[in-house]
Amino acid sequence: MFRPGPEWVVIILVVLLVVFGAKRFPEMGSSLGRGIRAFKRSVTGEEEKAQSQEPGVKTGADDERT
Repeated sequence: MFRPGPEWVVIILVVLLVVFGAKRFPEMGSSLGRGIRAFKRSVTGEEEKAQSQEPGVKTGADDERT
């Protein structure tokens, strides 16, 4: 099976740089980072909201081991 190595990552980054240009490339990276952070916050916020609505329900992480 084909496993891409570090060389392929460099090749893909160079192709993206050529296609989108040097100015647009950092903008795309920062917007991707903002999107990932927003997604993580939304997932974490949903978990906190669900736990506050159902305080009697325990998850596996809440169990104490003796």
